Amino acid sequence: MKKYLPIILVLTIIKLIIQWFGNRNYGFHRDELLHLSVSEHLDWGFMEFPPLIALIGKMSYWLFDYSLLGVRLFPTLAGVAILVLCCLIAKELGGKTKAVLLSGICILAFLPFYRNHTLFQPVAFDQLFWTLGFYFIIKFINTKNKIFLILFGITLGLGLMNKYTILVWAFGLFVGLFFYEKGAIYKNKWLYISAFISLLIFVPNIIWQMRNDFPLLKHLQALNENQLNGTNPMEFGLEQLNFPFTLIVSLFGLISLLVWDKLKKYPTIGIATIIIFSTMWLLNSKAYYVFAIYPVLFASGSVVLESLLKKKPILIYVVATIVLIPSIYFIPELTPILPIEKYVEYSQLEEKNGRVELTGDYADMFGWEEQVKLVDSVYQSLNPEEKNNCVLWAENYGEAGALKILGKNYNLPNPISRHGSFWTWGYGNKDADVWISIGNEKPSVEYVFEEVELVKIITHKYAIGEEDGIPLYICRKPKIDIEKWWKDYEEHIFD
Repeated sequence: MKKYLPIILVLTIIKLIIQWFGNRNYGFHRDELLHLSVSEHLDWGFMEFPPLIALIGKMSYWLFDYSLLGVRLFPTLAGVAILVLCCLIAKELGGKTKAVLLSGICILAFLPFYRNHTLFQPVAFDQLFWTLGFYFIIKFINTKNKIFLILFGITLGLGLMNKYTILVWAFGLFVGLFFYEKGAIYKNKWLYISAFISLLIFVPNIIWQMRNDFPLLKHLQALNENQLNGTNPMEFGLEQLNFPFTLIVSLFGLISLLVWDKLKKYPTIGIATIIIFSTMWLLNSKAYYVFAIYPVLFASGSVVLESLLKKKPILIYVVATIVLIPSIYFIPELTPILPIEKYVEYSQLEEKNGRVELTGDYADMFGWEEQVKLVDSVYQSLNPEEKNNCVLWAENYGEAGALKILGKNYNLPNPISRHGSFWTWGYGNKDADVWISIGNEKPSVEYVFEEVELVKIITHKYAIGEEDGIPLYICRKPKIDIEKWWKDYEEHIFD
């Protein structure tokens, strides 16, 4: 193992440095603001996702006080762990030094991971749990040691508390294990003990779902209607083709797991990845949901390429170079290593009518601080009595999350919003004298209040379209029953 450590160490340092430069730029993404907001309301589940991301968010607050660099350290560490695991899997599959090197290079070259390992979202941890689970299954196949089945069960349980898509991964492995020694593992009591441990870890979230009328199902329905239903099924497959060099390595890996004699012990992994990929495609999932299968395929592909090129080992370095070099130019598109002005120049974007159209992720990192500052200026203009009886009402979870997390620096009161999990935290003081509304359109505020005063239309050069040109109102004298208005909105919280 010692001879592999320098390779793994150098690759992880490179990964860490690139992500570190990306983590410090721009601002929080709207999804990050939501994930940090739920950490202020720790529970066994939330309307949009399981509870683990909230616990990690709380740890971030304890350690780094919600600093951008500190919060994003967690997905970056997950990405670094994935790289290490990919190298270790290559070793477990019989790979030597060059296979370990190539597998790590594939992680560095796989562009989507830069985005996934920058943003504070469940995705990075989901990919980590998938990769860790594959590693433990391979370790069990190699050693027959029951401890790896137990660790596999713990990994699945924690994965379920992070993101429900790991159920598809578990289904793939369930099928794949029938191809390991003709399914003999299903006679092993430790597999069932492992499954019980997974269930035990997951039970609190199941109970929470039951007590809250299964919001998961409502969220999936809204996701399907608003996003997945309009997705072209071909896009799922075509998205994989956007990364041709790493795809070629992974295809070598998949085929070798199924037919190569030196990997004949591991058809379970090959079958599982096929089942996972096919199931995700049939479910009309987003393409990135399946990216977590690639580390294990990179590892197996690297092992077979090392073997095929063993008579000309220099060619492995050629392959590694071909895989890595084309990706380098595109890294600034996936993680913000460039200051915004340089990124605009790099991407050859043009300013039109005072606006620069950034990609969705980058555009979603701008405008929040300015919104909070403006709300604070209005809040500070109130007299002391009005401040004590003021509600901040945000239209969506991005605006609400900004007020909740960034607003801490201004000592703003907690906001309310009818969007997603924010709805569950209630409407605050229904008898408030003053409401400051951000993002809600004029018909919405006039429906609720008799007195509505437009303060400003908020614009931003780089912010995403839906956050450009949003209104800020001061509202007084509610004319409807606030409690009933809030409750009646329950069916629309995911709109």
